[in-house]
Amino acid sequence: MTTSPRPLQAVLLDPHPIWLDAIELVLKRVGVEVGRKTSLGSEAVQLVERLKPDLLTLEIDPLPGEPEGLDVLRQSRTKHPGLRAIVLSTYHDTGHIDGALAAGASAYVVKTAHPDDVASAVRQAFDHSVFTPRTVTAVRASATHSARRETPRGLTRRELEILKLVAEGHSNATLARMLWVTEQTVKFHLSNIYRKLDVANRTEASRWAQLNGVLTPEVKADTA
Repeated sequence: MTTSPRPLQAVLLDPHPIWLDAIELVLKRVGVEVGRKTSLGSEAVQLVERLKPDLLTLEIDPLPGEPEGLDVLRQSRTKHPGLRAIVLSTYHDTGHIDGALAAGASAYVVKTAHPDDVASAVRQAFDHSVFTPRTVTAVRASATHSARRETPRGLTRRELEILKLVAEGHSNATLARMLWVTEQTVKFHLSNIYRKLDVANRTEASRWAQLNGVLTPEVKADTA
């Protein structure tokens, strides 16, 4: 008799309990079990050392008297080198993003992101071990579409939507108004899009979108 592999386990750190509950809901969607949730960075380090979870999600900002989030990340990875970590933060500047990645984060997600973006970050952090590979799936560009599908080159549904709108010629300011986010958030998504497509700017991204059928109602996942 064979036994099924155990679900991935996670420890969550955020100073705001409402975010802990929200993140737990997203993780459940991708098959990750939450072992413990805490608002204290010092406790998070202890939990990582004791529980040896697969994943740590954390906010950079700490409660007063608690260690900074990136210090928690460094300490946690020292105690458990195999730990994957995802930063979920209100900061969206390159300084914080680069700092988190340098500290060992597998991904950095701004809290204004769509829940699907968080789910995708979790999946990508584990090299597709939590989900069906994107090579056999199809997507719609609309972020309001109810289907949960993977997208070309690992783009999230929100990133694919933004790429489509960029290819149609919309400016960052227009995109921000259309999507009810800040221009900085749009720039953050665009930087991720450029990285995933291996392009340098919106002109090259638009060209990629045109060549790969992103402007059509449905696109097929990249098989490269």
